[in-house]
Amino acid sequence: MAVNRPPRESSSGGPRGPKRQHRKVCSFCVEKVQYIDYKEISRLRRFVSDRGKILPRRVTGTCARHQRPLTTALERARAIALLPYTTEQH
Repeated sequence: MAVNRPPRESSSGGPRGPKRQHRKVCSFCVEKVQYIDYKEISRLRRFVSDRGKILPRRVTGTCARHQRPLTTALERARAIALLPYTTEQH
C-alpha cells in the first residue's frame, strides 16, 4: 500500500539543507599569489584549526595547486616556531 506524502518543496532542499551551495573559491587564486611565504603568519593562521591542525581543502576552499605549497609553508613555520604544532592541553 502506497503512503500518501505531500509533494517536496524545491526551495528547501529537504532535511539535509539547501540543494545548491556556492562553490568556495581559492583565496590564493583570487589574489594571484605567486609564492606562499612561511613568514606571513597572519595569512597562514586562517588555514590552521584552533587545535593547530592544517585544515583540509574542503573546509578552506583552497585549490589543489595551492594546498600543497600551503602545507609546506605551514610546516616550515612550525619548524622555526612561528606557528605551534599543537595547542597547550593540561
